[in-house]
Amino acid sequence: MGLGEASARGTTMEGDCLSCIKYLMFVFNFLIFLGGSFLLGVGVWVLVDPTGFREIVAANPLLFTGVYIILAMGGMLFLLGFLGCCGAIRENKCLLLFFFLLILIIFLAELAAAILAFVFRENLTREYFTRELKKHYQGYNNTDVFTSTWNAIMNTFECCGVNSPEDFEDSLFRVLHQNDMVPKACCRRITHPGEEQECLMGSMMFRYNKGCYSAVVDYFEMYIYVAGALTIVVLTIELFAMVFAMCLFRGIQ
Repeated sequence: MGLGEASARGTTMEGDCLSCIKYLMFVFNFLIFLGGSFLLGVGVWVLVDPTGFREIVAANPLLFTGVYIILAMGGMLFLLGFLGCCGAIRENKCLLLFFFLLILIIFLAELAAAILAFVFRENLTREYFTRELKKHYQGYNNTDVFTSTWNAIMNTFECCGVNSPEDFEDSLFRVLHQNDMVPKACCRRITHPGEEQECLMGSMMFRYNKGCYSAVVDYFEMYIYVAGALTIVVLTIELFAMVFAMCLFRGIQ
């Protein structure tokens, strides 16, 4: 009788533990579902935003591709969270196994992307952008993708060059436009005739004097920290979701 009671008590505790894991997994997958919805929302917002991002993204095929990658990742996490919730509530071993394998692949891909971003971080330095600007920027009315992107950035963030307007010295732009010290994109809003010409000649009163590197970093500083924190949170949630999925998979009879 004692053994039977102990066995029944153990079975009850095991069932309670399994039920707890099931609902914890549901909560974690619901958070993944919300994260996917957030990424989808960000991707759609960047594509339809009438000012700011859209013209920058549209001018650069690499950034344009990045937006669709965000949309794809958002859709995948959205689906992943949905499958995980269904697998947990219905205690379906097939759904749980599929969920575990899929989230493992995503988890490893995100880790690989983070490592690659760290390894190639030198490509995002001031020196790199300055060197590229001097070599490839051609002028305000040029339709070259690189030039159009820089024009959009300088207009949007009200800045000039990478570090300052002096970045255009000894550059391709000065070779092509020997009479101009800075491009038209560096000029402030023109209110009187002759101000544009003063700006093109290098007058500090009529041009933007702040470098775009500092302007963009200042603008996105908060978003960078938020994105980093969200990345850590998402990876942690995915790790716990995998652990709970495997525990629930092994516990289902």
